[in-house]
Amino acid sequence: MRALPGRTGYQSLAVGERRGSESVSNAIRDVMATQERIGADDRGTRLVGSLSGTNLERAADYNQRIVLQAIRVAEETTRAELATITGLTAPTIANITKRLLDLGLIAEAGRRFGMRGQPALRLRVNPDGCFSIGINIDRDHYTIVTLDLLGTVRTRAVKEISFAMPEHVLACLRTEVEAIRASGEIDQKRLIGVGVALPDDLGSVELPHRPEGYEVWNHLDVAGLVREVLPLPVHIDNDAAAAAIGEAQFGSGLTQQSFFYVLISAGLGGGLVIDGSYARGANARSGEIGFLPDATAGRPGATVQDTVSLSALLARLEAADQPVETIDALSEDMPVVRQWLDDAARSLTDPLVAVNCLVNPAAILIGGRLPASLIDALIARLEPALARANAPVIAPMMRAATSSDAPAIGAAILPFLDRVLPTESALMQAGR
Repeated sequence: MRALPGRTGYQSLAVGERRGSESVSNAIRDVMATQERIGADDRGTRLVGSLSGTNLERAADYNQRIVLQAIRVAEETTRAELATITGLTAPTIANITKRLLDLGLIAEAGRRFGMRGQPALRLRVNPDGCFSIGINIDRDHYTIVTLDLLGTVRTRAVKEISFAMPEHVLACLRTEVEAIRASGEIDQKRLIGVGVALPDDLGSVELPHRPEGYEVWNHLDVAGLVREVLPLPVHIDNDAAAAAIGEAQFGSGLTQQSFFYVLISAGLGGGLVIDGSYARGANARSGEIGFLPDATAGRPGATVQDTVSLSALLARLEAADQPVETIDALSEDMPVVRQWLDDAARSLTDPLVAVNCLVNPAAILIGGRLPASLIDALIARLEPALARANAPVIAPMMRAATSSDAPAIGAAILPFLDRVLPTESALMQAGR
């Protein structure tokens, strides 16, 4: 597929132990099973409600994105079903699916028998149709993943390192890109771009052991740094925003159109998705749950992030002379961790009550680098606390489908949104 000029407008690397490919789809199945008990919308209803195309002459690109998205969400479908789902005419669907087949973005999946008339040809997304790279840079690690068009992670590498400087990240990115090329997991000719996710104010927030000079990240041309190794369109976004966008495209967003995402990493962030679209706010700083004051902490100026973050948890373990080698070693069996879970639930309760009252999301999702067992333990503490709150409605809580690598996966989705999947900007370009 010919490389097209990319658009930057979204404002993160990794090397280390490779754990092998993993598919987001497996996690999605778990989430969808959970959502059955909370009244998630039927997939078909969701498609009809949100994937309407337009027959405007200038809308060919948008319609193509809509049809591809409809096929991706349905997993397998026919041209006749696509016409019903999108509202486009049969000839338009025929033309678009031909283009998608010629581009290699979709593939034929046999014919559907058992119906009257000629068996209908089924279509599915070709996972090898295009690929992207997602990078997450944070204060305690960096991660790099390659993603195919189905949302399957083809390669993954993580480096646990505190406050990595740009030159170290750049050197490791070079090494990891060579490893990706050597792996044969992706067709480099179909690599359409790079997404980078990193916290706002990466070099500014005061955290334990932050080294002198780390503020260089505040003024660094991150896109330029990445293009030194990968001369491709680079899209940059906040880590919590990327995590929420990833969840909207390949996770709970398949069934939940509105949710609030809580990202627990070295810091604490949040992302808000309303009616399928990420809500950034006037200054692109929506969802900043970590900076809310924590009146329950018992000390002036305390914020929720001072308690609810991996940095805070690891500082407690260090103070107790119980440091851990890796994040995966954290366990509820550890007294310090249990106390932190209690305190984290206390700190999060009022902010999440506010989220429920102000936004009324369909779900609150918790993701980040905490082990899944600790996310579940935190939810188990939050649910009764929120149930006691005097709020009109309390949204169900669940672990995010794209939990541990959510910012990197979300970053990898940014090139797909720029090039092949439907976005609000694509709709506006179509003239609607």
